Amino acid sequence: MSYQYIALLRGGNPPVDAHADAELQRIGFRHHVLSDAVDLFLSPDTPSLNLPGGGLVIGHAYGRDGTPLNNTALVDQPGESYTSGRLLADYWGDYLLMTPESDNRSGISIMREPSGGVPCVYSVRRGAGFVTSDISLAIRLGLYAKRIDWDYIGQCLIYPHQSTARTGLSGIWTLLPGCSLHVLAEHVFTRTEWTPWDFVVPKARHRDFSEAATQVRSAVKNVVTALGETDQSILLELSGGLDSSIVAASLKDVHAHVSCCTLLPPVPGADERRYAGLMAQLLGVELSTEELGFEQACFNFAIPEHSTTPRMGPLQYAIDSVMKAAGDRLGVTSHFLGAGGDTVFCYLTTAAPAVDAFKERGLAAGAEAVRNLSELHHCTLWKAGHLCAKKALRSPKSPCKMETLFLRSTAAGVVDAPEHPWFNAPEDSLPGDRERVFELAGNQVFRESLPRGEKRRLRMPLLSQPVLEACLRAPSWMWISGGRNRAVARKAFADILPADVLNRRSKGTFMNYLGAVYQRNKFKMQQFLVEGGLHEHGLLDGAAIKHFVEGELAARDQSFTRIFDLCRIENWVRHVN
Repeated sequence: MSYQYIALLRGGNPPVDAHADAELQRIGFRHHVLSDAVDLFLSPDTPSLNLPGGGLVIGHAYGRDGTPLNNTALVDQPGESYTSGRLLADYWGDYLLMTPESDNRSGISIMREPSGGVPCVYSVRRGAGFVTSDISLAIRLGLYAKRIDWDYIGQCLIYPHQSTARTGLSGIWTLLPGCSLHVLAEHVFTRTEWTPWDFVVPKARHRDFSEAATQVRSAVKNVVTALGETDQSILLELSGGLDSSIVAASLKDVHAHVSCCTLLPPVPGADERRYAGLMAQLLGVELSTEELGFEQACFNFAIPEHSTTPRMGPLQYAIDSVMKAAGDRLGVTSHFLGAGGDTVFCYLTTAAPAVDAFKERGLAAGAEAVRNLSELHHCTLWKAGHLCAKKALRSPKSPCKMETLFLRSTAAGVVDAPEHPWFNAPEDSLPGDRERVFELAGNQVFRESLPRGEKRRLRMPLLSQPVLEACLRAPSWMWISGGRNRAVARKAFADILPADVLNRRSKGTFMNYLGAVYQRNKFKMQQFLVEGGLHEHGLLDGAAIKHFVEGELAARDQSFTRIFDLCRIENWVRHVN
């Protein structure tokens, strides 16, 4: 049910060879000739749409009102040109656009829409190579043999949660969401087609709080409705928090069969059945509770065949295993998540929103934002104002924070910071906008850590293009109005969310669960690391790991999660070799 494809680029040479053609047809892929030297193969259940001019959409695209882009729509708009700019302006979805280059019969351009709903990795040299949703397809065809890029692994150890075009496999690159890849004979380059910075400039801003809330509600509702009615059978993963609850509220009255599921870890403070149950009740369905045991959080497990980066850790593995089993049992088409909601709904924990208000709207707006900041963080007005002043005077921070704990000193000395097109902030950008945009770039790692999207469609409606744009247009200070976090989203759905969910300021976390998993496995994880490939390559400080594991954790000390990060990367390295 996921999107699967591979495009074979021959660089002006004859099209696909007989072996690749026969193998792809044997596994049921259908053949589509995209240009003189580009052959595209699509899995049987991967939707596609031929566009005027020879372009092709892989996946699902919709108009801004949620109307699917399909053959009927094309007939109703004869002669229209569907360029990447046109699609980004008028459409959205989980799709990839492939277009033959008009001035180069062997060339092609590929655009990945901003949510990244369709995976895209590639290896192209001198106009020849492949572009695919799944690296295992290229390996099966003999087009690629796995080799670890150890320079990337060094970077990943220091910046473990950053999205980048690089992957952990040598010679394999990711086409980042909102970007396009252009292959013109021997000239290969990428270009940014969509950037969040276009929606935080003053001329794009909402000036009225109610208008902003209305636009956010409309965007979320249209997206959820369109995706829900496409998939028909949905497993809605409810965390009990505001974000997944808003997705649930938007599914009300959607013509689809919805099943609701929540996780129950065996630790205090993580039972979300009360709040998740309220949303299931709103939808008129039963809530399924899936127990998340300690034994399910493995740190040594086989990685998915399509994995190109070390994104899946013990917690992600445990949750994915449980949710995948639930999806199998219920026979659903897709998983719906509220992933990314904190960032999309501008859940900033710094004084940046107040600084933004002062700089863009002046003294009155700034003073009001300081009052809201004070109420939000339960501190005095003086302290809120002091924090605002410090933030205003401080130089802008780097988009990426280095993490060198448990690494050898030599490992961090030669590593470049990750690059991402959204890190290119305008010189006059506001602190709050910088923080939220940089975090949005980090959200792009979510899909890579959730392999249940390999079998079924993985829907993250809050990361869709219309929702991103509507939320970015609301200034950061609006999101703390009334001293509440995510205030615009709360206002947008105030009439439909149960009061207990709407007014909730916190939710359960997995930190106690992870702490318990760590205590049960810390010596095994220590051995796993000091006997592994990372240590063999001189990247880890084995003595420091041993000292930490043998010591006692202080109350609220969460530094043990660094051990999970290292195990995540070590496990990937072991299973790629």
